[in-house]
Amino acid sequence: MATEATTTKFHNSDFRAVPPPPDYLPEITVAPHDGLHFWQFMFAGSIAGCVEHMAMFPVDTVKTHMQALGTCPITSVGVRHALRSVLKSDGLPGLYRGIGAMGLGAGPAHAVYFFVYEVCKKYFSGGDPNNSAAHAVSGVFATVASDAVFTPLDMVKQRLQLGNGTAYRGVLDCVKKVLKEEGFGAFYASYRTTVLMNAPFTAVHFATYEAAKRGLIEISPEIANDERVMVHATAGALAGASAAVVTTPLDVVKTQLQCQGVCGCDRFKSTAIRDVTKTIVQKDGYKCLMRGWIPRILFHAPAAAICWSTYEAAKSFFQELNACTESGTIT
Repeated sequence: MATEATTTKFHNSDFRAVPPPPDYLPEITVAPHDGLHFWQFMFAGSIAGCVEHMAMFPVDTVKTHMQALGTCPITSVGVRHALRSVLKSDGLPGLYRGIGAMGLGAGPAHAVYFFVYEVCKKYFSGGDPNNSAAHAVSGVFATVASDAVFTPLDMVKQRLQLGNGTAYRGVLDCVKKVLKEEGFGAFYASYRTTVLMNAPFTAVHFATYEAAKRGLIEISPEIANDERVMVHATAGALAGASAAVVTTPLDVVKTQLQCQGVCGCDRFKSTAIRDVTKTIVQKDGYKCLMRGWIPRILFHAPAAAICWSTYEAAKSFFQELNACTESGTIT
């Protein structure tokens, strides 16, 4: 009786139950990482890598000429003199010699690069987007995998960049001659150095990129979506420039190993990093280990901006495509 009275007393027809929102789902669903499948990360990374390296290839050619020791083809290490020497000896096409090898290697290598990065980031971050350590570690794993794909073609690319057409007639001719004269191991002579260079490079790069991107978004979150291309480009440029300066000495060693014996460049009895570094220092001093740092910055800052903005744009395209597919807009 008391219960009935209490119920009647507090009953009011004006109070109505609030229905759940129409999109309410009591069960928990697991979506693909960032809304994408991993093959889509690979495709986006492949596009980004090709666009990045093709756009910045002339700067990379100047850097290779500056870092190569010996008599080929310049003796000065200045950016202006290096550029002038290439143009004088080979003309404008000289800045693009070896771009075929870059085209063959950049796509597959970057597909592997971003695939491994996204897989590791998902695994190590534990769902925390602010975990800089996870980003750095993921970058290291990514570069070890991608360098195994890219190093042989990078070696071919740098040898073609130095030659004036007399050493090698093209990509296939270079591959045949290296296999015949130096063996398969020549393609991976710089792999250890490349990994030791790119591991810290990538760690600094990814950690800086993610932190800079997060900081830029926090500064102006209301316009972050409208200007996301600028955010990715700015964060990428900062990351690329920072990582380039830190790893220049190892890049010099890598170039020496990949170009040894070509157009008068020195040959090394040992491919150990310590021995090659010692030879370089004995010949030209410690300052030689920073040779090419300016074009490295000029390369990696805009290259990273191009790469990340292209990569994020490709990801956005796939995200919208997946959303349309799931909603039934595209069948």
